[in-house]
Amino acid sequence: MPGVFELARQAVLHLPASLPRDTLMLPLASRLAAEARAVGVDLQLVTGPEQHPQLAIRAIQSRQAPAPPEGYRLEVGGQGVTLLFRDPAGLRAGVATLRQLLRQYGRRLPRLRIDDHPDFPRRGVMLDISRGRVPKLETLMELAEHLARFKINELQLYTEHTFAYRNYEPVWREWGALTGEEILRLDARCRELGIDLVPNQNSFGHLRYWLEYPPLRKLAEVSEPYEGTGGTFLRYPSTLAPRHPGTLPFIRELYDELLPHFTSGRFNVGCDETWDLGRGQSKAWCERRGKGQVYVDFLLEIHREVTSRNRQMMFWGDIIMNHPELLPQLPKDIIALNWGYEANHPFEKEAGLFAQSRMPFYVCPGTSTWMTLIGRHDNGFVNLRRGAEAGLKHGAGGYLNTDWGDGGHPQPLAVSYLPYLVGASVSWCLRSFDEALLVPVLSRDVFEDPTQNAVRAALAMGFAHRKFQYFSPNITPFGTVIAAPLPRTRELMCRDGLKLYARIPADRICAARDELNKQRAVLSRARPSSPAGAMLVRELELASRMALESCRIMLWQQALAVGEAASARKLARAGLRELERLDEDFRRYWPMRNKGTTARSTPFLRWRMDDYRKGKLHFSPEAAQGVAAKPNPAA
Repeated sequence: MPGVFELARQAVLHLPASLPRDTLMLPLASRLAAEARAVGVDLQLVTGPEQHPQLAIRAIQSRQAPAPPEGYRLEVGGQGVTLLFRDPAGLRAGVATLRQLLRQYGRRLPRLRIDDHPDFPRRGVMLDISRGRVPKLETLMELAEHLARFKINELQLYTEHTFAYRNYEPVWREWGALTGEEILRLDARCRELGIDLVPNQNSFGHLRYWLEYPPLRKLAEVSEPYEGTGGTFLRYPSTLAPRHPGTLPFIRELYDELLPHFTSGRFNVGCDETWDLGRGQSKAWCERRGKGQVYVDFLLEIHREVTSRNRQMMFWGDIIMNHPELLPQLPKDIIALNWGYEANHPFEKEAGLFAQSRMPFYVCPGTSTWMTLIGRHDNGFVNLRRGAEAGLKHGAGGYLNTDWGDGGHPQPLAVSYLPYLVGASVSWCLRSFDEALLVPVLSRDVFEDPTQNAVRAALAMGFAHRKFQYFSPNITPFGTVIAAPLPRTRELMCRDGLKLYARIPADRICAARDELNKQRAVLSRARPSSPAGAMLVRELELASRMALESCRIMLWQQALAVGEAASARKLARAGLRELERLDEDFRRYWPMRNKGTTARSTPFLRWRMDDYRKGKLHFSPEAAQGVAAKPNPAA
């Protein structure tokens, strides 16, 4: 279909009068008009009779559109643009594509016909807001806008203790928390964008900071920390005692306050990684009944609470995967969330088990950005693609791209946008995904950088860790060395960071440092055309500076280990100056994008300053050797 259709400077958009005006017609027209205005077209909305002398774009509800709910047909012909859709979701998807065409071609649209529909009916992103970084409402609104451009239709904010529950301010005060009004406003905006904002409140495990609050300690399964696997870290009390008489009333209180702020019909109750179960208050009961059965019993109690509030329950599927024989006990209206984050995660096997059980389920891969500062894109891209492959094969009803914040969540949203776009692409149409389009599309639609240098640098930074030739699940040396916890605390996340100097030779550290510096030079040549794009570049710059310091710290440790005192002092002086600058710059940046303070996100900057001042190793070379690095599963 050769040729172009050129939009006139004054043009008309026609939408059917039957569309809901406030939630669909006007928001869609406004977004399309804004895109048209950017290319010099004044696009006016009309409804009623289709005839108009300036008619350029019309949407028609028609059975001729592709069959799935989000299916649409977009045709650019010699007389204008026609969009056929069956359901409002298809209209939204078609308008999203038309907006992309306007951004790509301006007023002169190529003549074409697109028949399109998604592989997965639900395509989501879950952002962790519980590990140190709680985004401001403005940041979340911006994120929702970008996700809508990617045709994402579900957003979850992973919550442990960072909703501003009225009776529990001491629990969330130091973290920053989202208020009820902020959720109401975000929910309303997401509805306008065609995104279902699904409430998310972990309800069994991962409740450490709740259970540290004195009035709630009685609800903890265990009362004290205990040795984790291998004896290298402690597990702190984080799991509710399912049989304590106060547990369900506590859960009910949270649900009754949280849920009215959301219009979604779904609710993710978490219930993953219940490490403590059977070690404390419920030990005898678990020995008698079986730990898996005790878990399922409590899950069914939560299900009753959720359904009584007219919501459909979602839960993480890791524990039930350990007890597949108990799957038949779960109601068929529960949605299981099948998560896994390594390139070789067995999605094929697990998705097959959920499919056999006839339980609705999602596949839930991840961004692989946590504990990396600048990404682990080799692993993440494969994980995202393989999750889609298994979900598509076994009939998953949804695809949820998870973005965690382990270790304080120092990595910014700017690092996540590449894997967000990968996840959105493979969940919409796995067959047509083209990795070569990531840089131009993200540069155009999010970073607004005509040079494309910001996204080129961001992409390469996510592969730079390969220069270390050290691969371990969930981490990169860039992310874990600088963020390693104080050894005496025996915290889990990033715990081996101060041992990596003895496992990675200096030449590999220098190679990784040089590669990162090379990409920082590319980043410096970015020229974003908007304040939002400039903020994303600033985030990448800060994250890459932190990652770079991990290399200096390891070289300093190596100098100490071999007695090169002069070299160690020189590295320490330079490192101390840069950490002080980073701390100041990060504190200045933080309130522009996030709530609370940096206290829970980057305390490690102060820890590493103290290490430099003391000039001593936490672990001798012999103690730091540990287990050899594993082959990279994404290679």
